[in-house]
Amino acid sequence: MGVIAIWKLIVGFTGDATNPGCVPEVRSVAGAYRGWIRSFAIGAVIVMLAPGVSRGGVLSEDDFRKVETIKPLFQNLMGDLVRTSKRSDISSGDAECVASTMRELLQISDELSSYEYLITIEKEIADFGDNSPVKGVVKFAIEKSNTILTDERKRLAQLADRCSRFPLAFGKTQQALQFIDTTTSLLNSIQVHL
Repeated sequence: MGVIAIWKLIVGFTGDATNPGCVPEVRSVAGAYRGWIRSFAIGAVIVMLAPGVSRGGVLSEDDFRKVETIKPLFQNLMGDLVRTSKRSDISSGDAECVASTMRELLQISDELSSYEYLITIEKEIADFGDNSPVKGVVKFAIEKSNTILTDERKRLAQLADRCSRFPLAFGKTQQALQFIDTTTSLLNSIQVHL
């Protein structure tokens, strides 16, 4: 990988600190750690590019495919929620619950975006062996992602309880919970062999 490509990777990942528009908004506990994560990732990139690092993959192609299935699942769910929210026959209670479900999912997506990048960072840089620093980065990202998913699942379960009297919205909150469970299972299946 050339120096320019590496520089673009690092700059693209960290943003321009002099441009306030690129500074991430702190919206949650995960947001508070983003600066530290970026520094950690840059350090890991530098260590990985050092001479003498052994070659070989941390994640298999199957692992990458698992991670890549998360985004379409999320997009399909959000598309369904948006279509549901625009229905002319939806009650105000259903509409409010569906909107709350969308807000929760958007927050989850925002919180997980940095970790998704860290999980797949290996694919953008090169293949490295089992003793690679990338393995630690991937483990860290999966653990943090699972923590976020666990916390958000509790919040969505509470929302599902509040929306249980609205059958349409309750069904949508159940779909959102299923998405979280599926994502957690995919990440756990990757983590098992790291």
